[in-house]
Amino acid sequence: MKISTRGRYALRTMIDIAVNSEGGRNITIKEISKRQGISVKYLEQIVSVLSKARLLRSVRGAQGGYRLSRAPEEYTVGEILRLAEGGLAPVECLDSEENICPRRGNCSTLAFWEGLNKVISDYVDSVTLADLASRERESHAGGEYCI
Repeated sequence: MKISTRGRYALRTMIDIAVNSEGGRNITIKEISKRQGISVKYLEQIVSVLSKARLLRSVRGAQGGYRLSRAPEEYTVGEILRLAEGGLAPVECLDSEENICPRRGNCSTLAFWEGLNKVISDYVDSVTLADLASRERESHAGGEYCI
């Protein structure tokens, strides 16, 4: 499995907003772009997806921008990546709730893929946005942190 730039940038965007919006400050796409080195145009696409899914709240006006719609502890990395990537299953037959693969009854590798999918899901769902935001804050005290 390989996470695309869309997934990585969505996660970096959410971390950036979590770290920089303390005190209720709204964060603009331009600010995120400058700090994260992501083009404004690409960020607009990513933020649109995050906003439509109500992970972010948009505020218009002179003091406008984006902010988290929930506390950072209430987001998991899995939720953010699944939204950006469209899923995290290692094989196509596990992409939906019900496995409709015609070979599922006699597939000798299905149990392996299901196990891998569970390990991936358990891990990404165990890490919160607050965890990564905390690491980001720590990194500013002593070095670079890259996702």
